[in-house]
Amino acid sequence: MAVPTAAIAIGIRRAAAVRAALRLRPPRHGTDLRVAGALAALFAVLAVAAAQPALAHEARQRVRTDAQVLFVLDTSRSMAAASAPSAPTRLVRAEHLAAAMRASIPGVEAGIATLTDRVLPDLLPVADEASFDATLSRVVGIERPPPRFVTARATTFDALVGIPGSGFFEQRAQHRVVVLLTDGESRPFDTSALGHAFANVGLVVIGVRRSGELVFGRGGQPEPGYRTDPSAPTALGDAAAATGGRPFRETELAAASFQLRRLLGNGPTASTVGSSHRETPLAPFVALVALVPLALLARRRGTAA
Repeated sequence: MAVPTAAIAIGIRRAAAVRAALRLRPPRHGTDLRVAGALAALFAVLAVAAAQPALAHEARQRVRTDAQVLFVLDTSRSMAAASAPSAPTRLVRAEHLAAAMRASIPGVEAGIATLTDRVLPDLLPVADEASFDATLSRVVGIERPPPRFVTARATTFDALVGIPGSGFFEQRAQHRVVVLLTDGESRPFDTSALGHAFANVGLVVIGVRRSGELVFGRGGQPEPGYRTDPSAPTALGDAAAATGGRPFRETELAAASFQLRRLLGNGPTASTVGSSHRETPLAPFVALVALVPLALLARRRGTAA
């Protein structure tokens, strides 16, 4: 604002010197000051609008202090299978299921991890649903990262055994639940080890698979190296039974969500700030203020004419 004002002041002085040299009458008293003020105000308003001001809104939310959920999504190559080249893949459908189940527990912190021959965290449990949804859509992907070893079946449920003691949950979380979304195409695994590891952690197993699905490559052609694993339903059942449950089909979203809430139960909550954040852009409204000095300048120009 100071630079335009100084430039206007210098211009006024030079114009006065030229009028004196040519013996011209000066403009009416106060006109230049009004024009200078209008221009300065115009520059100032536009500068504020260019800064993109916004009004932030932060909501307070009651969040469970004793419960956390970890959604584990199978990202092996078989999760790219679909009923047609343009149909949603198993992983895409798993992401939709995870988002819907997470929305059913708004007062519980939830995180995301991926599974192949290892379990890797993408988002540790948080209360912010927007962060959860963003991680699902931007981070989770087929073989992202790829498995450590290249085998016919990359996924192994043995990798789940390490979740309870690997820092995925905070110590304060007494109610811990893992939601596993997978097509069940796992290598043979130790069900007793899985049951022992999840003795104090709930497990909800959701099978994301349909008959006749194929993995389609470029050009929409099926990949010859993929064959549906007929033992997958048995693996899903064994994984769920190891913790005293049953596997849910992807069409049983309501039942799976109910089981998740049952395992979480009820517990104490605390108020958090910023769990929901929204911004209202103010730049368009600030720019409208610029119409005031513009109107003044237009009026002055019309008077001078």
